[in-house]
Amino acid sequence: MSAVIELNEKQERISSNGKTHRPYLFTVKTYDAMIEKGILTENDQLELLNGRIIEKMPKGTKHSAYNDAITRFFYKNADDKCVIRNQNPIRLDDFSEPEPDIVLAEPPREKYLERHPGPEDILLIVEIADSTLYFDRDEKGPAYARAGIRQYLIVNVENRTVEDYRDPSGDGYQTKQTLKTGEKIDLVAFPEIEIPVGDLLPQ
Repeated sequence: MSAVIELNEKQERISSNGKTHRPYLFTVKTYDAMIEKGILTENDQLELLNGRIIEKMPKGTKHSAYNDAITRFFYKNADDKCVIRNQNPIRLDDFSEPEPDIVLAEPPREKYLERHPGPEDILLIVEIADSTLYFDRDEKGPAYARAGIRQYLIVNVENRTVEDYRDPSGDGYQTKQTLKTGEKIDLVAFPEIEIPVGDLLPQ
């Protein structure tokens, strides 16, 4: 039984006439078919996580500014080492196709002409959390860990900190550090690159 199905079996069941029913889980195959047939469009601002189609929150000015600053940092410091993807889909498993803010993936970029990056391709995921902090921590974080994503950063806009998650497992990430301006983050995939936290937190 997959981790995603185990997770959904723990969710509250829908009761009707004394009977309980498990919620329907959308697969990536069904979700992608809905996009191809025009049932869902880019204007819908949706993503698939743990078999559920989730409406994404609109991006405010701070979120957009942080996204631009972080993307610029990676293009300046890691463009020759990886493929930098900005708010594009990844495929975690048969039930999850989220759209993280920033993903660093294994090159070459040509292989993503036919498919989205999967866990074996992904070097780092960054989510910028303004109004989505708890969702990024409690929903996306465990999903990324179960998929084996080796490093996950949450940029906390309100507190101006960066949460660094590592050592993924089926029970979530086993280590977490919270860093602030003046400290540095090293990348699991590229230990030679140290990121000043302040570079990810524009004024």
